[in-house]
Amino acid sequence: MTVEMKKENLNQNLFDRVLSEIRARRDEFEAKRHVPRDMIVQLKELGIYRAHVPSCFGGDGLSPSEFLKMIEAISEADGSAGWVASFGSAQVYLAALPSETLAKVYANGPDVAFAGGLFPVQPAKKVDGGYIVNGLWKFASGCMGADLLGVGIGTGEGGKPLTAVLKPEDVEIIENWEVIGMRGTGSHDLKVTNVFVPDEWTFVRGGAPSIVEPICQYPSIAYAAQVLAVVNLGVARAALDEVSKMAGRSSITGAPKMADRAYVRISIAKAEATLRSARAFFYETTDAAWESIMKGDGVSADQTSMLRLAAVQATRAGAEAVQAAYLLAGTSAIYDGHPLQRHLRDAMVVTQHAFLNESIYDGAGSVMLGVQPMPGFI
Repeated sequence: MTVEMKKENLNQNLFDRVLSEIRARRDEFEAKRHVPRDMIVQLKELGIYRAHVPSCFGGDGLSPSEFLKMIEAISEADGSAGWVASFGSAQVYLAALPSETLAKVYANGPDVAFAGGLFPVQPAKKVDGGYIVNGLWKFASGCMGADLLGVGIGTGEGGKPLTAVLKPEDVEIIENWEVIGMRGTGSHDLKVTNVFVPDEWTFVRGGAPSIVEPICQYPSIAYAAQVLAVVNLGVARAALDEVSKMAGRSSITGAPKMADRAYVRISIAKAEATLRSARAFFYETTDAAWESIMKGDGVSADQTSMLRLAAVQATRAGAEAVQAAYLLAGTSAIYDGHPLQRHLRDAMVVTQHAFLNESIYDGAGSVMLGVQPMPGFI
C-alpha cells in the first residue's frame, strides 16, 4: 500500500468516525439547539474549515464539488450539522479582507470557524480608522462554536453594505432559536454594543478578493446558496433510505408490506429520479464553473445564473423527496423521535432561506430571456 493510499484510508476512517458520532448525537444537537464546540473541533479535524482557506495560509485548496460532497455527506447524517459545516465556505468571501488581516486571521492555523448574522444591515458610525458598531442581527447559524463572528453594517455613505468581523467576546449571543426545523444550527441573534471595528476588519461580501487563488474567483453569493442547498440533497438521501428500510417490514394492520404495494414502488422510483436529476444538474453546473475558472476564463453571468438555478432546484427536489418519503411512511412517521419527522422539518426550513426561495427562478428566467434580473442575483 502506497503512502497516498494509507493517507486516503486514514482520512476516510476519520470521516466515517465523525459521521457516526454526528448520527449518535443529533438528538443532543436538537435539544441544545446548537452543534457543540467539541463537535466543531471534530469538523475542523476533517478539514471542513480549511477547505477553502488560501494555500498561502495553509488551506487545502479543495474544489467546490469536493467541499459540497463533504457537506452533503454530513447532512445525510444530520441536517443541522451539515448546515453548520457549510460555513467552511465562508473563507471564499473572507478573502475580500486585506491580505494583512487574513494573515492575522490564520496566524494560528487555517482551521478557523466563521459565522455571522448579516441581516438586517445596521447603521454604523464612521470614526477615524473604523466604525463604532451597534445593533442586533438575526440568523447567526453556528455562532455558538465560531472563532470569528461577522455582522452586516451600512456605512451611510451610499456604498455597499459591509461585513464587520469581530471576536466572540465582543458579541452577545441572544439564544432565541425556537423553530420547527434545523434546530441544531443555533441560528441565534447577535447583539453588539459600542464596539470599535477597524477598517481593515471589514469587507464587502462578494467583493474583490485580496488573494489571487482559483477558489477566490468562484462567485461567492452563488456559492453561499449552493452550500445551503446541498444540505437538502443529504437530508433527502437519508429520508429515502429510511423509508426504503421501512418498506420491508410487516404492517400492524395485516396489510401487504410497503414493498409489495405498487403505489409505494412507483412513488419511491419517482422520488429517486427527481432527486438524482437535481443532484446531477447541481454538480454539473458546479464543475462547469470551476473548469472555466481553471482555464482562466472566469465565470460568466450565465454560469452564475445556472449555479443559482441549480441550487434552488436541488433545494426543492430534496424537499419533495422528503415529503414523498414521509407520506409513504404512514402513521409510523407521526411520532416524535421518528427520523422522518426531523428530515421533514429540516428540509422545509431549507426551502425558506432567502437565497433559495421562489424568486430565484425569476432571476434565472430573466437571465435566460435577456431581461435584467433582480439586484444582486449575478
